[in-house]
Amino acid sequence: MEKCYDNQVEDLSGLIGMVTHPSVDKPLRTKLMCLITMDAHSRDMIRDMRDGGCRHKDHFLWQVQLKSVFIAEKDDFFFRIADACLPYGYEYLGNGPRLVITPLTDRIYVTATQALHLKMGCAPAGPAGTGKTESTKDLAAALGKACYVFNCSDQMDYQSMAGIFRGLSASGSWGCFDEFNRLKPEVLSVCATQFKSVLDAIKAGKSRFMLSGTEIALDVTCGAFITMNPGYIGRAELPQDLKALFRPITVVVPDLAMICENMLMAEGFVTAAALSKKFVTLYFLCRDLLSKAKHYDWGLRAIKSVLVVAGNMKRAEKVLGEDAVLMRALRDFNLPKIVADDLPIFHGLLGDLFPGINPERARDAEFEDVIKTVTIEAGLHPDENFLRKVVEL
Repeated sequence: MEKCYDNQVEDLSGLIGMVTHPSVDKPLRTKLMCLITMDAHSRDMIRDMRDGGCRHKDHFLWQVQLKSVFIAEKDDFFFRIADACLPYGYEYLGNGPRLVITPLTDRIYVTATQALHLKMGCAPAGPAGTGKTESTKDLAAALGKACYVFNCSDQMDYQSMAGIFRGLSASGSWGCFDEFNRLKPEVLSVCATQFKSVLDAIKAGKSRFMLSGTEIALDVTCGAFITMNPGYIGRAELPQDLKALFRPITVVVPDLAMICENMLMAEGFVTAAALSKKFVTLYFLCRDLLSKAKHYDWGLRAIKSVLVVAGNMKRAEKVLGEDAVLMRALRDFNLPKIVADDLPIFHGLLGDLFPGINPERARDAEFEDVIKTVTIEAGLHPDENFLRKVVEL
């Protein structure tokens, strides 16, 4: 286990070094980022198993991992997790990014796969930005399944829902119904009957069944997930007969520092652990100390967009130190949206977290010249602050 852990750390360092190599193009970089994300999880998993005294294959720490196995009798690949065994879907999903796997993601995977194993739907619920839909999509990617996300609205009627259920059943795809409780109560009650007829056919092992008066083929590997934000205005409470068909999961806010560290590694930062602490601390303090302006967002989505900017800057500037690159990304990305009253506090926080570091902002001389020319043509004065504001916008 110790040797395996050392090899994993070595492989991960090699991949992080490769990301920033100038010869790496965008598709290959996406592939490397996926490998770093998966390897970082493998590293943490091996460390936890080593420290947790995992010595045999029935140990819980090993059981809860999503593992691919080849079963010779069936001549096919399957995924095992706890006591669920799900066939690999062979869906071509392209070269897309993968989600950072945290302990929370692992727990969602166990619960969601158990729901499918028990021939039920799955219902992750929790606050916005916790990764309910993303985790569902990522589990589908791991299992090689096509996953279609439907953003439910009160315009959808029982006939359009029947059409979606027919399509999912016949193709064996997964459907993720986002904000399911926005549907009207009368539509929800019919959905319960429709989805129950799908589940009954799966339990009976049928190859064809009737749904809303139409006979269709059935692929038993199809699945339905409903995600909900509880307690919002204008959302219906789910009927009891519909609730009974879905295995509920309560999703909490994930570990932002861990997600941040993994993403920094994927962008090629070697000192990712220390930088992620600074990053997350800055955002927590901004949320607490700055004013409650409508357009401020210090959550997971905002963190992700800054990390992408930081990665681009790191590849463009080979000479700058990593902390200077991150500080510049945090400063230049957030300054345009911060209101005047909050500026001194924001500058103070940045100065405390990155003492003595204040690199020049990244400037595009060609772009700024064009803005200057257009400003003069419009009969305006090309003031330095005005030009900066245009660039920021």
